[in-house]
Amino acid sequence: MTESVHLIEALDARVERRNERRDFFKAVVGTAAVGAGAFAFASAAQAQAVTDNDVLNFALNLEYLEANFYYYAVFGTPIPAASTTGVGTPVLTTSLALNAGARAVTFTDPVVAQYAREIAADELAHVNFLRAALTSAAVAQPAIDVGITPNGAFSSAARAAGLIGAGTAAAPTFFDPYASDENFLLGAFIFEDVGVTAYKGAAPLITNKTYLEAAAGILAVEAYHAAIVRTVLYRKGMGTPAFGTTAAVAAQPALLTSADKISDARDSLDGTTDLDQGISPITTGTGLQSNIVPLDPSGLAYSRSAAQVLNIVYLNKAAVTLGGFFPAGVNGSIKTSANNA
Repeated sequence: MTESVHLIEALDARVERRNERRDFFKAVVGTAAVGAGAFAFASAAQAQAVTDNDVLNFALNLEYLEANFYYYAVFGTPIPAASTTGVGTPVLTTSLALNAGARAVTFTDPVVAQYAREIAADELAHVNFLRAALTSAAVAQPAIDVGITPNGAFSSAARAAGLIGAGTAAAPTFFDPYASDENFLLGAFIFEDVGVTAYKGAAPLITNKTYLEAAAGILAVEAYHAAIVRTVLYRKGMGTPAFGTTAAVAAQPALLTSADKISDARDSLDGTTDLDQGISPITTGTGLQSNIVPLDPSGLAYSRSAAQVLNIVYLNKAAVTLGGFFPAGVNGSIKTSANNA
């Protein structure tokens, strides 16, 4: 059986809901409760003051990040300049140095290459859709770091997850998400699950039903993207010919454990609640069980507040307004991460 067939079978299998969940995984029913608000504002009054435009602009910042990563990986360039203008601090020419080393991936797996091209087109479409919906209120693309410098965002995230070491002053280590199919998938894994939880967490704050329906549509697409990335990582991590065997699980292949470490690193930033899952399979009474779809015990996707999302993309568990993938912060009124230190 070819790898493409295995991938298709794995994608089809996502419709089957698991009967057993990890014991440690917590329900997150209260995440979007009234009071603190879905975006973790200090009071209900502040939550009510957040407009639909504020929420959509926050989402637009995240789409700028994802679109640029995929565009570099597929085309070797940032997204078109016409899709970056708007209100706030725009991208400076000097900020392009942040993306040093970002380039097109030389894909060796044609299936991964096809997925990458599809997702790149989808993410740019999301950017343009949100910009059109916001019209003159759309924020400009802020400075974004998707390069491969030793102290850049990708390297810092990989180092925090334990994927790379510090190296030496003369030869620091770095993580290159453009070096291979597998590195690209791990880089994508950093973002995709976060986007799903961000849109779900934002839903209670959107009052315009047209905007809410559009956000639900983007959430569905981001969930498809996350499932693709998780499925391909899982399939490649399980290996061949031992795919799905207990021996393969016991071996804990590096690709599976690397994704699990990224998941743990996200959880270390967004607070004490366990809102994340890796991709390693689970052994149950009925045999091995994949973990492609990260759900709570009720079979629901979980939510993150905007502040928690910023903890992850800023790579900081403290309350800050910049860092990580957004070295000068995001544009718009929602820009401060939560204090989880």
